[in-house]
Amino acid sequence: MRVPFASSPSGDSRMFTIEIAGLSGAPAVRTGQRTLQVAYDKLSALMRTLGSQGIRVLSISGDPQATPPAPAPAPAAPVTSSPAPAAKPAAKAAHASVPVNLYKPKAPFEATITENYSLLADGAIGRVNHITFDLSGGEPLLEYVEGQSIGVIPDGVDAKGKPHKLRLYSIASTRHGDNMQDNTVSLCVRQLEYKNEAGEQIYGVCSTFLCDIEPGSKVKVTGPVGKEMLLPEDEEANIIMLATGTGIAPMRTYLRRMFEPTERERNNWNFRGKAWLFMGSPTTANLLYDADFNHYLSQYPDNFRYTKAISREQKNADGGRMYIQNRVSEFADEIFGMIEDPKTHVYMCGLRGMEPGIDEAMSTAAAAKGLDWSTMRPALKKADRWHVETY
Repeated sequence: MRVPFASSPSGDSRMFTIEIAGLSGAPAVRTGQRTLQVAYDKLSALMRTLGSQGIRVLSISGDPQATPPAPAPAPAAPVTSSPAPAAKPAAKAAHASVPVNLYKPKAPFEATITENYSLLADGAIGRVNHITFDLSGGEPLLEYVEGQSIGVIPDGVDAKGKPHKLRLYSIASTRHGDNMQDNTVSLCVRQLEYKNEAGEQIYGVCSTFLCDIEPGSKVKVTGPVGKEMLLPEDEEANIIMLATGTGIAPMRTYLRRMFEPTERERNNWNFRGKAWLFMGSPTTANLLYDADFNHYLSQYPDNFRYTKAISREQKNADGGRMYIQNRVSEFADEIFGMIEDPKTHVYMCGLRGMEPGIDEAMSTAAAAKGLDWSTMRPALKKADRWHVETY
């Protein structure tokens, strides 16, 4: 989880030892008790990071031999700093504490399916399911945070008789799981289907395996992986989300963390910024988690905005189909107004084909304001404010 702070250059030589349990306050017997050593000038920042991720501090002990330095003299002149660059080292420090690769392909964890149901309404195109895995019994427990992914190894072998390869899927549940018990993970999976050169209908190996799987079945999983899509820790950050199809998965985790009552009660993190979701879908029946998002909209109208681009039902300004990039163009002034705030982060997730259209829309909008998007985008990326995960 990103934490926008910078360490204080106090010069204090004292060292502290912190004894901790795992994420979400999980008992040490499940996650492995650990100790961390930290300098005095980084102690406060580390404590905020641990608290934000639900890590329980068991004890703190200091070095009695070291003494704090004399107070530093006041600077002769005020010092100004740029908020975006200052957040970069903090983000890297926060990233270091995020769980990664607790389980690897050669030694995966065997999870149990607890539920598997369709997310689509009648008349929808294709097949998309919400699938939940029980992670209980893992040593260590497979913990994760919002914005990460897990790997799934489907049963069976390929045409060469070798085990199927691992596929990565964005996690669709918060770190606490849909049941708030800290022992499940959920995915949003679309069954891949296409026609080959011979005109034969082909179905994706892993996506079909997952969409067909029955509750009670065992599945090999790995991970978690990924630090690109993590939320900033700032409770007053602004979050712009651009999603198509199952790219909604990480956005669901953000919005549940921000607005779900049980999450707000559980977390030491209460979102007070602005969240704006742009969702692209071919039909209304294909909108995923739409009822939940509309509920958040009704409960938090000052903090959440929900804009849809339904390509087969809506028209853009030119009379063509309404795609997510058309919505970006439509609201470009407001989007750029938000981006000018260093607290604003942009997240994009979905099919890779969405990137060129959104990039073109942002370029056109930037040019209209006398700005160069080709230099703005890398600057946002460098400041850890532009996050993309496409496939």
